Amino acid sequence: MTFRLPNTIAVRTSLLFTLLAAGVLIVMGLMIRSSVSHHFNELDSALLEGKLELIHHILLDNAMPDDVARIQQLSNALVGHHDLVVRVDRPAGHTFFAEGHTAIPDQTLLEPQLSRSKQAFKLSAWIADGISYQGFAAQLPTGINNEGFVVAIGTETTHHQLFLHDFERQLALVGGSGLLLIALLSWLAARRGLRPVQTMAVVAEGISAQQLQQRLNSESVPLELQPLARAFNAMLDRLGDSLQRLSDFSSDLAHELRTPINNLMTQTQVSLAKPRTAQDYQEILYSSLEEYERLARMISDMLFLAKADNGLMMPNQQTIELSAEIDALLEFYDALAAEKSIHLHREGHGVILGDSLMIRRAFSNLLSNAIRHTPAGGSITLSITQEENTRTVHIENTGADIPPEQIPRIFDRFYRGDASRQRTDEGAGLGLAITKSIIHAHHGDVYVSSGQGKTRFSVTLPIVMSK
Repeated sequence: MTFRLPNTIAVRTSLLFTLLAAGVLIVMGLMIRSSVSHHFNELDSALLEGKLELIHHILLDNAMPDDVARIQQLSNALVGHHDLVVRVDRPAGHTFFAEGHTAIPDQTLLEPQLSRSKQAFKLSAWIADGISYQGFAAQLPTGINNEGFVVAIGTETTHHQLFLHDFERQLALVGGSGLLLIALLSWLAARRGLRPVQTMAVVAEGISAQQLQQRLNSESVPLELQPLARAFNAMLDRLGDSLQRLSDFSSDLAHELRTPINNLMTQTQVSLAKPRTAQDYQEILYSSLEEYERLARMISDMLFLAKADNGLMMPNQQTIELSAEIDALLEFYDALAAEKSIHLHREGHGVILGDSLMIRRAFSNLLSNAIRHTPAGGSITLSITQEENTRTVHIENTGADIPPEQIPRIFDRFYRGDASRQRTDEGAGLGLAITKSIIHAHHGDVYVSSGQGKTRFSVTLPIVMSK
């Protein structure tokens, strides 16, 4: 069986902290052990150098009658130092004096160090009879018969090794216990730090189409999670707004489809209620044809918007002279405007790349909307302005102002500012929504402003559509 680490942030975070702490503790333990070992070496070096100085003093003591007296004096100087081993050789290689539990190996005496003041001797290590030693060999000039001695002196380090081993075990025990405690505390800290995320999950689980009122208190969560909490609340706001728009759209769509269908059903029932002449049936069929055409336009517009929503509407790239397109529309709507004594005026010009049929449809919707809402005797002005990389078309008409609360929804499908007015002469309410989709397909933008008896729709289009 293979062990898999639980895929939780708390466990992974605590494991990461534990590994980092383990690395820090290992480095600290190695440094402490090295420091203790170095301290022991300094103590041993100081002890050995002190005994070397004593041995040197005895060897130089001219008061000694002979070598036997010196040897006896050397033995007396080493009484009580059971860990020391000493060997003194003459230059010819003959051992003058040896003391200790074991003999110092000959290789220790091969390269004797000179006795120097203010500079420690370099210690060498060896093992004899399973016991560890360290020491050094020094060449000491005695001045007696121009002879010199080579003194090798060492001390047993077994007790140091035992202390270091015990110290390592204690470090491992303390470090291991500390790591377990760090792992537990880091896991608890991670769980506590992730509690706001769990709260978000609880809120998310309770979200449904009928329950979108819950929000997170962004001020009560940690600073690092406040942007996430605000984004989460903003997402809920957008979902609520979208669901409300979808609900309104569904209701309006049902109403729009029900009206022509009811008209068709009523006309059919009336026509079947009693025998009629061929002319009567012909009139009923003409009336039904108008309703069918209304349904066909509505379905066509809905398919157009569905393509736009799914990115399936790809405008053609061709040069469009905006002034020529607008002039053609003004000529088309001139008769309708003349019926209401509305004055139409265009100024400015500009060229873009886009789909001329789609652009003409967008501005046709805006112009027909302006004529419909301009009172008799009013005016409509279309102006084209040129910027560095964009062209903007303003369609401004006189008339009643649009209430500020209605402006954000004016491009919604089937939306009408006055839900109570008759719909028979208003169309399906999809014109502005189609206009917005066309402009966005050309990577442009459309917005509206209204005030002081004037309403202005502004369409901004790039000169060249970016891919």
